[in-house]
Amino acid sequence: MLQKISQLEQSALEAIRAATTQDELEQVRVIYLGKKSDFTAIMKSLGSLDADQKREIGPIANAARKKVQEKIQSKQQELEDAFDAQTQWIDVTAPGKRDNLGHLNPLSIVQRDIEDIFTSMGFEISDGPEIETEYYNFDAVNVPDNHPARDMQDTFWIDAPRGEKHVLRTHTSSVQVRYMQQHTPPYRIIIPGRVFRQEATDASHEHTFHQLEALVVGENVSVANFLDIAQSFFSAFFGREIKVRLRPSYFPFVEPGFEFDISCTICSGDGCSACQRTGWIEIGGAGMVHQNVLEAGGYEKGKYTGFAWGFGLERLAMMKYKIDDIRHFHSGDIRVSEQF
Repeated sequence: MLQKISQLEQSALEAIRAATTQDELEQVRVIYLGKKSDFTAIMKSLGSLDADQKREIGPIANAARKKVQEKIQSKQQELEDAFDAQTQWIDVTAPGKRDNLGHLNPLSIVQRDIEDIFTSMGFEISDGPEIETEYYNFDAVNVPDNHPARDMQDTFWIDAPRGEKHVLRTHTSSVQVRYMQQHTPPYRIIIPGRVFRQEATDASHEHTFHQLEALVVGENVSVANFLDIAQSFFSAFFGREIKVRLRPSYFPFVEPGFEFDISCTICSGDGCSACQRTGWIEIGGAGMVHQNVLEAGGYEKGKYTGFAWGFGLERLAMMKYKIDDIRHFHSGDIRVSEQF
């Protein structure tokens, strides 16, 4: 009996070592520890032995069986670890997966491009508050009391218990006099920023949008300077030669004032459906800074001249990226920004 137990133990241990899969190990367990196994038969036969034989053979049989059980459990863990290592193996030579870090809104891309172009031309970037006083938004830039831009249909007025009236700024021109009061000409600045008007929202109008104002002040600044800078900027922005033309217009903060157009970026001025066969696309307003504005900035009247011009960032982004609805910029739909 003792020899048989020893032989069974050695045979079981060799079978365990030889097992290479979970299925093979399970077969070893059934053969050596199952209900019909030799070990089970030996344990059952102990009841027919006398007391001395039980005391001698019983502990040896139990120890052998326990050792086989432990070796099977150890082998099972070894096979599981090997399986996990195979399934979790990483090919360190494979290309990595990039995390989705998000995308810039096309307006942010356009604003950065514009700022880069202007700063390369010697402009500085300025900014001002979006909640503005009535003085800086209207009075300082020569907007008279009876001008329709002050009406509720155009301006978001902010209720205040007392003191000066405030508005959500309707244009970035409100920063002009603020800058003038702190600086002495000559200078050239751009003022990008968000503005607000009570507009009916549609594919080409929004109540919240972005403008960029350019201001150049110094001695003997002329319209010719404006044309040169404007043509250089638009040509750099669109990556092709762009021409600028002026049409007389009225803005209270400039005299004379102009609407300015650029040659169509689709047909290069030949005429197409995008420009209604004219070869030109209206972009914004411009003009020589009114002397009343320069005086409000603290300058002696007639000592300096300057020009200011502005346009909507959304308009340029729509033209550059062929976006057909201004509302896409502020919709919060990440499918828009994911394209950029």
